[in-house]
Amino acid sequence: MAQNDDSFFREVNEELRSDQLQYVWKRYSRILIGVAVLVVLGTAGWRGYEYWENHGSSQSGDRFIAALDLASKGKNDEALAALSAIEKDGSGAYPVLAKMRAGSVQAAKGDTGAAISTFTAIGGDTSAPAAIRDLAKLRAAWLLIDAGTYDQVSAQAQAMANQGQTLANSAREALGLAAYKAGNMAEAKTWFQRIAEDASAPRNVANRAQIMLDNIAASGKAP
Repeated sequence: MAQNDDSFFREVNEELRSDQLQYVWKRYSRILIGVAVLVVLGTAGWRGYEYWENHGSSQSGDRFIAALDLASKGKNDEALAALSAIEKDGSGAYPVLAKMRAGSVQAAKGDTGAAISTFTAIGGDTSAPAAIRDLAKLRAAWLLIDAGTYDQVSAQAQAMANQGQTLANSAREALGLAAYKAGNMAEAKTWFQRIAEDASAPRNVANRAQIMLDNIAASGKAP
């Protein structure tokens, strides 16, 4: 923007050297000055906005860290109040991060229903980054293994279980455990096999999948 300012004034000065444009200057000087003022004010406004945005993000970051500290000390209600405030007036990515953390705090204090609702809301928020939405859906799915049905877990995790998805094997594990809990051993075996056969699966996830496959085989309830 500053380069545009210099260019604008240089061109005006060069043109004013000619007698012909001296007439133009006399006639249109107020307009040219007005345009120059708007350019300068535009630059100042942009710099001001950048300062405001950076300053706001810095403040939100400090508040977010303070809320995490409260949660780490087991002060869950205070942490939730602080996170709720950031959701309402924080800047940058901090509002959605605060909401994610609020879901974790709710789960930690045993309010599973509230945590599922929080994560489900984030998962459906198209203004949030896709990676955050997927992580929220996965968190909801894992909570629903114990608190919900296989269909509810599937509604959250199924789309992420496809090959190539970043959270594919975590989603498959959630689906496998939900199916196992529901007594559907054939479905559970399918999900755990997909993990075991995926060379990209993290070792700990693959090991757990193999343990579950051994348990299913020992039960004799799946072909």
